[in-house]
Amino acid sequence: MKFSWNCLAAVVLGMITTATLHAETPADAGQHAQKFEKQITVTLDYLLFLPEDYAKDADKKWPLILFLHGSGERGNDINKVKVHGIPKIVEDKKDFGFITISPQCPDNGWWKANELELLLDDVVAKYHVDADRVYLTGLSMGGFGTWDLAIDAPKRFAAIAPMCGGGNPYMARRLKDIPIWVFHGDADKAVPVQKSDEMVDALKKAGADVKFTRYEGVGHDCWTQSYDNPELYTWFLSHKRGEKRATTNPATAPAK
Repeated sequence: MKFSWNCLAAVVLGMITTATLHAETPADAGQHAQKFEKQITVTLDYLLFLPEDYAKDADKKWPLILFLHGSGERGNDINKVKVHGIPKIVEDKKDFGFITISPQCPDNGWWKANELELLLDDVVAKYHVDADRVYLTGLSMGGFGTWDLAIDAPKRFAAIAPMCGGGNPYMARRLKDIPIWVFHGDADKAVPVQKSDEMVDALKKAGADVKFTRYEGVGHDCWTQSYDNPELYTWFLSHKRGEKRATTNPATAPAK
C-alpha cells in the first residue's frame, strides 16, 4: 500500500468521562453517593505525513512530530494548515524523517489538550510510531498549545519546541524532565517575548533542561527560520522519552 504526505483524515474519538444516573434521585435531605457518566464525541481534521520509505519496512518504528498551527489557520479548510511550519516543509520534502500529524483547530476555537491526546492515541495505534520518540511543537497559538499540552501530559513527549507562545510559569515544574527548546523574536508585537522569558526563567528555577533562542530584532515570525533549521530535527532525535537528562542546564542558545 502506498502512502503519501498529504493523507488527510478525520478522526472521531469517543471520550468517556464518568449523564446517566445509576441511582434514583434522592428524595431525602443529606449526603448521597451518586455516579455521573457522559459520552463526548471529538472530531478533528488533520494532515498526516508518512515518509517516502514508510511502507518499505513494516517492522521499523518511526519518530513522530505533532505540529500545532497558529490562529490564522483555524477553520474547515485543511489546506490552510500547510501555510506555515512543518506541513509547509513536507509539501516538497518527501524524505522528511518523521511521521507528522498537523490537526486543524475549528474557527474561533483553541487547542484542547484532551482532544489532542485522543488524536495521538489514535495515530500511535494505527501507524508504526516509536512511542518513545514523540515530539511536540507549535507556533503562536500553537506555541501556547504546545506549553498547555506538555503541562497536561508531561510524560508523553520526548522533547518539545514551543515558538512565540506562552504558558503558565506556575506549572513549569511539571516540565522539568522534558528537554525544551524555546524560540521567540524579541521584537514580537503579537505575543511579547516576555511570555517566553517567564517560562524559561521558571523552567530554569525548576531545574529543567531548557534552551532559548531569542532572536534579536525579529518580529512574530520566528518560526520560518526555526523550522528551516536542520539542527531542530537533529535535536529532537537526540532525545528519547524517559532518558536520563543532564544534571546541568545547557547554555542559552544564540540566535542563528
